[in-house]
Amino acid sequence: MQKTYQPRVIDVKRKWHLMDANDKVLGRMATEISKILQGKHKPDYSKDTDCGDFIVLINASKVRVTGKKAEQLIYFRHTGHTGGDKYASYKNIFAKKPEEIIVSAVSGMLPKNKLRDVMLKRLKIYKDETHPHVAQLTQIG
Repeated sequence: MQKTYQPRVIDVKRKWHLMDANDKVLGRMATEISKILQGKHKPDYSKDTDCGDFIVLINASKVRVTGKKAEQLIYFRHTGHTGGDKYASYKNIFAKKPEEIIVSAVSGMLPKNKLRDVMLKRLKIYKDETHPHVAQLTQIG
């Protein structure tokens, strides 16, 4: 009789991946990131176990979008108070904090459950090429 293998959190080996966002399309890059954060690239993937890896994303300020999204895309959030609608354009957010745009795109592609915030903590985003995770990346080999 064959038994189904169920990975446990203590058995998961997490690796560190370095990704460069230089001249990559936002949506296509976000799908790659979400797959790695969930652990779908591993043979022992399970949707109810957090088995994803770490990602260090550099050059976040050089990511691009296709079409007219840079002019037309509007981000919405709500403060929680009455009449607390807040709208911001892609251009304004990208000029101030390009990391927020990438986090928003990746967050929308992750499952909407308790594991989403845990997975997003393993995503490290930096505007340029400098980052403090050189030691973790060299340990991989």
